[in-house]
Amino acid sequence: MIDLRLLREDPDRVRASQRARGEDVGLVDALLSADERRRSSGLRFDELRSEQKSLGKLIPKATPDERAELLKKAEQLKSDVKAAEAEQNDAEEETRRLLLQLGNLVHEDVPVGGEEDFVVLETHGTIRDFGAEGFTPKDHLELGEALGAIDVERGAKVSGSRFYYLTGVGALLELALVNAAIAQATEAGFIPMLTPALVRPRAMEGTGFLGQASENVYHLEKDDYYLVGTSEVPLAAYHMDEILDADKLPLRYAGFSPCFRREAGTYGKDTRGIFRVHQFDKVEMFSYVAPEDAEAEHKRLLDWEKQWLTALELPFQVIDVATGDLGASASRKFDCEAWIPTQGKYRELTSASNCDGFQARRLSVRMREGKKVQPLATLNGTLCAVPRTIVAILENHQLADGSVRVPEVLRPYLGGRELLEPISK
Repeated sequence: MIDLRLLREDPDRVRASQRARGEDVGLVDALLSADERRRSSGLRFDELRSEQKSLGKLIPKATPDERAELLKKAEQLKSDVKAAEAEQNDAEEETRRLLLQLGNLVHEDVPVGGEEDFVVLETHGTIRDFGAEGFTPKDHLELGEALGAIDVERGAKVSGSRFYYLTGVGALLELALVNAAIAQATEAGFIPMLTPALVRPRAMEGTGFLGQASENVYHLEKDDYYLVGTSEVPLAAYHMDEILDADKLPLRYAGFSPCFRREAGTYGKDTRGIFRVHQFDKVEMFSYVAPEDAEAEHKRLLDWEKQWLTALELPFQVIDVATGDLGASASRKFDCEAWIPTQGKYRELTSASNCDGFQARRLSVRMREGKKVQPLATLNGTLCAVPRTIVAILENHQLADGSVRVPEVLRPYLGGRELLEPISK
């Protein structure tokens, strides 16, 4: 959530942010009104409680005649205090409810617009000319089936559409990717983590996934647990309700977990293969830093993602995501999009988001520097979303005979194997 003081001091900035996101600007005025009611009701409650305490001290010292009048007044005060407390609680609840609906303040450099209004910042690698090589590229599913690596038919039989099995070299390729990604993250100073896939409502709400993103979240109603769509959620909640020493920052974690997404609103999109699925594994980077270090950390996360995709020898571009395509928690987001030959376009493989103090306030994660205690900043960055990375590797590194060249960075994790070959061979 944003700082209420900032809302009171510069409401126009918050309105502009809401407008840029394409969200309800009227929410700002509703929140200002609720906040004013919260503060005035709190003041009223404190005044009545103070009067009640003072009266309580007078009663034992009063004469019999005075005591009767004071007791009558005390009874009325008791009723007034109870009503004032109820009003205060109601105002606080309303303020928090509205505050949780408000997205993070958009960074001033973010391009304004919708999903297609991103700005390309960098392009890396060379797109292969398959025509010059004398063959037409196959898509990842055709390649994966020939390699004995992907089975979507049985995935659909067992679990429905957008589910799959990774088999044989497909399973080995996932393990190689995860191990290589964790190795890079560990070398960069991240603490590797295996995180819960089920979290309580506060963890999901605290990271901002129960607002605009809630339609893509799986909820187990009987137990009131949520299946995470990213290990960002348990990593952000790891230090919930804690105060961290400033001299211990930054704290960096690399979480590996299964991820679950309903993919609501994507009917008809990416239905072939494993690019857009309901369950997948992912390695996620997560950082806790001092607020003044957030922008520099954001660029570091992006650099680690670029290092990873370069090591996988994939052509990719870096984009600055537009305001209307930001998640509620992010003030700014960079995506790395890999070239997918059979689609003839770049598709998202990794993201790096700066959430400033937005999640930290919601989860009550603070830092102590001397006597000062304040919210810190959180950031997250995808290092390896496994299925999409497999798609990019199979399509970009395929050879004319249907085999796939293994990027050098993965070979130590595949027993030195240089090629994935069709099982018919």
